[in-house]
Amino acid sequence: MENSSNTVETPESVWAALRETDRMIKESRKERELEMKESRKEREQEMKESRKERELEMKKLREDFELEMKKSHEEHEKKMKEIEASLEKSREEHKRKMKEYDRMFGSWSQNFGKFAEEYFSNSLEKGKQNFFGEKFDAIFKNVKGIKNNFNDEYDILLINGHSIGIVEVKFKAHENDLPKVLKKPQTFRVNFPEYNNHRVYLGLATMAFYPELENQCVERGIAILKQVGDTMVINDEHLKVF
Repeated sequence: MENSSNTVETPESVWAALRETDRMIKESRKERELEMKESRKEREQEMKESRKERELEMKKLREDFELEMKKSHEEHEKKMKEIEASLEKSREEHKRKMKEYDRMFGSWSQNFGKFAEEYFSNSLEKGKQNFFGEKFDAIFKNVKGIKNNFNDEYDILLINGHSIGIVEVKFKAHENDLPKVLKKPQTFRVNFPEYNNHRVYLGLATMAFYPELENQCVERGIAILKQVGDTMVINDEHLKVF
């Protein structure tokens, strides 16, 4: 006898199969959704960690950069201070040298001036009878006038009963000295009013004359006193009474 098994599908069995298939599809979808959710979480976590790492790296770079800039600034400030200190030292050294030079030149100038005054005053002592075409009774050196607003100094004064000779002495005179010479009669009469009725003559004595200066003295009526070799030479032919 031959046996056979035949499955007869019924509507209930079909619906049951469909429900089972739908259930399986839903479960599969949920599993995929869970997997995708987990995957997103993992990616988000990875991105978060990666972002955090980048932020840490950027922070480290900024800190390193700021530290480098700070070091560079400190080194720059240090170098600038060293340069400023060096410049200040150079300035102080320059000031010291300039003061020393001024002192030396001032001392030399003063010594040269004293030498010129001694030379011309001694020469005038020897030949004073012929100076300014007059005979003078006395010669004075470095006479100071101290009246207010008229204080002045007269290097050499020659005096007699009716005339005054005022000689300005320079080791090396210049045309710029002439206004000072021309001012002497005014200040002298204020400082020494007892000589107001005296004639006043002016002279410029210097160890070195140049043509322009001599011409200016001649034009203004100022006597010229200069050294020629070992002798004092006087040019007073053009004298003017002040």
